[in-house]
Amino acid sequence: MTIIGAGPGGLTAGMLLASEGYEVNIFEKQAFVGGRTSTFEMDGYKFDLGPTFLMMKDVLEDMFSRSGRNIEDYLSIESINPLYRIVYGNGREFFPSGDAVQMEKELEKLFPGNVDGYRRFMKKEKKKFDLLFDCLKQTYLSPKDFLKKEFLRAAPYLGANESLFDVLGKYYNDDDLKMAFTFQAKYLGMSPWDCPGGYSIISYIEHAAGVHHVMGGFGEISKAMAKVIEEEGGAIHLNTPVKELIIENGNVIGVLLENGSKHLSDYTVINADFAYAMNNLVDDKHKKKYTRKKVEKSKYSCSTFMLYLGVDKVYDIPHHNIIFSNDYKKNVEEISQSKILSQEPSIYVQNAVITDKALAPNSKSTIYVLVPVPNNTSGIDWEKEKAAYRQKTLNILEERAGLSDLRKHIEVERMITPIEWENEMAVYKGAVFNLGHNISQMMYFRPHNKFRILTNAIWLEEGHILAVVCPPSLSLVELLLTLFSLKMAGLFQTGISKVA
Repeated sequence: MTIIGAGPGGLTAGMLLASEGYEVNIFEKQAFVGGRTSTFEMDGYKFDLGPTFLMMKDVLEDMFSRSGRNIEDYLSIESINPLYRIVYGNGREFFPSGDAVQMEKELEKLFPGNVDGYRRFMKKEKKKFDLLFDCLKQTYLSPKDFLKKEFLRAAPYLGANESLFDVLGKYYNDDDLKMAFTFQAKYLGMSPWDCPGGYSIISYIEHAAGVHHVMGGFGEISKAMAKVIEEEGGAIHLNTPVKELIIENGNVIGVLLENGSKHLSDYTVINADFAYAMNNLVDDKHKKKYTRKKVEKSKYSCSTFMLYLGVDKVYDIPHHNIIFSNDYKKNVEEISQSKILSQEPSIYVQNAVITDKALAPNSKSTIYVLVPVPNNTSGIDWEKEKAAYRQKTLNILEERAGLSDLRKHIEVERMITPIEWENEMAVYKGAVFNLGHNISQMMYFRPHNKFRILTNAIWLEEGHILAVVCPPSLSLVELLLTLFSLKMAGLFQTGISKVA
């Protein structure tokens, strides 16, 4: 078994397969495991590179359990409360909590009259989550899969014809409060005004199951998975990039490494960024649907401008902080539609040292700063813009985030722009949340994990099916039922034809 990429998907696959007795070899181009979910150090300061929120901890626990392990033997995980601090443009601060009693008190104080909406949200979204989670766990390799009972039950809840912001309007009467339950669309790299309403389950997950911190940083998860793989006899080859798949008669028989050597295997798991892999790892002669032109026409998420700051003091702000722009909707539209740099961006700040003191030297702290920005289809010249954008970001942090005189306390610093995401981390167009999660790129309409044009290859990254072609085996009755199921879910937006 060959696995390309030691990101969380590749490591999870490697952990499960190695524990089942497969001979696992993972090839990773970087000098570290984890990809965007890794950690790095600078002069005693330790930072998460990418994700900082751990949600659905039970899923991670299940992966270790399936590998015959107890997660507590590998990781220490702490619950975060409040979930985060939100600072609005008018200076008002909101501290959402995973504790229902505390949350209702906070709501009554800041948003009176919305407690009943919160209770309805938690009740109705639980039902939606249960149905959608079962639906999204299914495979969608054929239009027939839209006839599965899991899909049929969940179809009315996908929210294809309403936005995430619209859904929250059914519960809350204050736009600021709606924003607190819709900014999670950024986890998908989308706008709350464009994101399908079904994704309201993300904010439900935060409030129902909590937000957690992995002690030592998010990258400890990847290191723990790598340890399990090695305990099971698997091998992880760092600094070993794959040049291309070795394909014979449509069958993937292994990989050609950049160093010129070949590694042959019965099966190949591809955990690279989908668009990058299609453009770089698969020779054009083997591609039919996923040509470079069609990959380029797919919809992609936003990118991020990052600052990692080691500072010589500890600030009295929560672990997670969201600083909203005065005009959040305009800010989001500039990112996703106009694709220009906002004059007043929204910013996420992690102050993890208040939970995990080991991340920084004594009486010092790590300040992680993420600013959503357009991906590289924008044509923004980051070499020209990055210095000024850094200054703009620091101004907002000092003036609105509670990080007074931040510049005076910076000891070490690293900056990452969308260009670095694309060139150094092989993220297509710097779109760090990958392909968009709009309705036309969900379920069957994403590249299938069992890749259709190549056998013995499994994709762990997702992409975009550009048309639905029903197989000859689909009867007229099945075709009509499929069309009905798609219409129920609001997915009937693409031409469908039966081929001989």
